[in-house]
Amino acid sequence: MALVVITGANRGIGLALVEEALKRGDKVVAVCRHSSSELDRSGAEVIAGIEVTEGASVAKLADKLAGRRIDVLINNAGIHRHDHLGELDFERIRQQFETNALGPLRVTEALLPLMHEGSKVAIITSRSGSIGDNGSGGTYGYRMSKAAVNMAGVNLALELKPRGIAVGILHPGMVRTAMSSSPQAVPAADSARRLMDRIAELSLANSGKFLHADGSELPW
Repeated sequence: MALVVITGANRGIGLALVEEALKRGDKVVAVCRHSSSELDRSGAEVIAGIEVTEGASVAKLADKLAGRRIDVLINNAGIHRHDHLGELDFERIRQQFETNALGPLRVTEALLPLMHEGSKVAIITSRSGSIGDNGSGGTYGYRMSKAAVNMAGVNLALELKPRGIAVGILHPGMVRTAMSSSPQAVPAADSARRLMDRIAELSLANSGKFLHADGSELPW
């Protein structure tokens, strides 16, 4: 039974990842700022009150997990704010960098002493962070913060390889959540199933790749 730690676990893709990991027989620690009734009923161990943008809060998470061996860390916590040229709110952009780019790096560094050879780190990013795939512009803070976390993921993959820890940089696809209600979006449960398949396939051989949940490689 693997120990899987998932951030941003109270709703959307995070909650679906919790439920999928539990279905697969894993022990799940669900990390969030505020829990939800759905998460409380899931059967996961819930650690609420964790803010990934604050070092002291992340240190508290590390203290609560001390003595355990983490097999899979899924950095899922993220925020999306719409912004466009001519009406940019730089504080909102900064908040997205703190959560989307620095958050996964902060959590990974804090929990690294609890990982071992064979552990895996997954970063749930977005195709919106692809420079090569950007055909529409806009959403400056979200796009830029996701491009930044993609770079963080590649750095982590290179530095953690000698320790035997693989890193996946994963786009969940267009998912039907509070962030997206597009008719093309798929249910969060479907995306979570595919993401967990990609994490199961993750190894040092494909560490650091930017992958769609369907397994296809995405342009940087």
